[in-house]
Amino acid sequence: MTAPSQVQLCAENLSREYPSGEDRVLALAPLTYTFPAGLTAVVGPSGSGKSTLLNLLAGFDRPTTGHVLVGETDLTDLTEAQRADFRLAHYGFVFQSHNLVGILTAQENVEFPLTLAGMGRRERQARARDLLAQVGLDKRGSHLPSQLSGGEAQRVAIARALACNPPILLADEPTGNLDSRTGERVLSLLQGAAGSGRTVVLITHDREIAARADHHLSVLDGVVTPA
Repeated sequence: MTAPSQVQLCAENLSREYPSGEDRVLALAPLTYTFPAGLTAVVGPSGSGKSTLLNLLAGFDRPTTGHVLVGETDLTDLTEAQRADFRLAHYGFVFQSHNLVGILTAQENVEFPLTLAGMGRRERQARARDLLAQVGLDKRGSHLPSQLSGGEAQRVAIARALACNPPILLADEPTGNLDSRTGERVLSLLQGAAGSGRTVVLITHDREIAARADHHLSVLDGVVTPA
């Protein structure tokens, strides 16, 4: 896979609390951590704080304390519109449910972020075809998501995540709905993305999947520790 420009993803004293009646619930205890290039697995049970961490790293949610730094950029200093533009250029996302646009073909789904980024029609079509070939779906570009298997749809989602060649890839339980063989293929694609110099953060509850990562974090009751 094409090597992206490299930037460092850092959490500095990052925490998140939520109100609960007259009390406050600590969803993520203060975390200071620099995510290295390669594949980092964040493992923990449901409700442990994994998704809270991912949402903060992506700038989908604002922290109670601390900062998320991507290179020299502090996400907490950006407006919502600025964060959206920044994510388009610097992040790719893969979710447990592939979140493809149902009325668009596989090819068009991969092209979608390139359209938002202002890439010309011919260039984005060529880029999307190349990415679909990289994930083994060069023959499925004209198919709608409803015509794809779960594993195929997830591979389209990975191609879409890589469309703008982002330095950071965030994956939230991307193998959770897949059988073991298909999940293995998806994991291999994420490992390939990490091997090209990206920072890939993989949220998972599956310790066998996590064991395949280069780096490991464990989350329990909102507390993140090296595993």
